[in-house]
Amino acid sequence: MTTEPQARPAPDALLAAVTAGVRLVELGHPHFTGMPCSPNHPGFRMSLIRRHGDMVRPDGGSAANEMIVTGGHVGTHVDALSHVSHDGKLHGGVDAAAAQTGGRFTVLGAEHTPALLTRGVLLDVAAVHGVEVLPAGYGVTAGDLDAAAKRAGVPVGRGDVALVRTGWARHFDDAPTYLGQASGVPGATTEAAQWLAAREVVATGSDTTAYEQIRPGAGHSVLPVHRVLLVDAGIYIIEHLNLEDAAAEGLTEFVFGMAPLRIVGGTGSPIRPFAAVAA
Repeated sequence: MTTEPQARPAPDALLAAVTAGVRLVELGHPHFTGMPCSPNHPGFRMSLIRRHGDMVRPDGGSAANEMIVTGGHVGTHVDALSHVSHDGKLHGGVDAAAAQTGGRFTVLGAEHTPALLTRGVLLDVAAVHGVEVLPAGYGVTAGDLDAAAKRAGVPVGRGDVALVRTGWARHFDDAPTYLGQASGVPGATTEAAQWLAAREVVATGSDTTAYEQIRPGAGHSVLPVHRVLLVDAGIYIIEHLNLEDAAAEGLTEFVFGMAPLRIVGGTGSPIRPFAAVAA
């Protein structure tokens, strides 16, 4: 009996592109004990609970491990649709109180936040204004986003991830300035959020602690942009991005990737986002 050789399947186009050479540009911050964190959330803590030498196996081997404690909205992370409600309702008219059972959400939890591999667009609003960092408390407008898209030569469309650069990540190592409780933080206005919703992006993110305009002394008292994006439009929000490397490289559109942890019933998840570009 002879066996006919099997025809090899046609090469996958995505695999072929990756094999040809891809370089990843980090779009987030590393997590470390003491990193800046909104006072509304428990901070990140990591400590070794077993060190090398605490236990040595008969063959001389030893292992170390750690304990990690963190809130779901600390460091570079994505908001689930359960994160914010308005007038008692989550996205899609879900009753927020009824959805909270047994210390978790029964619907719209972080386990339903999708992993994304899609087109990313960098909207460099700081560059539009000819500055490295937007002023504290500046409100990013729809006109700013439109100008940033035109500057990049890239239209924002359905299914995209739109990343808004204010330059604020440059303050990440200066927690009081970065969090802006006294001085404020630049961020999107509701009209900017509506501009994004009209274009049906799947997610949007920025390089600040909250995807909001925080006026001096106001703190995180209200979250109108979260309402427009999460509650009204069902658009995921990514916070604490670091877009400085992407901006320095002149990236405008790229393959965007992120994979949230599937935290059942959670309201957010840490992520490690990246831009994939040809090597």
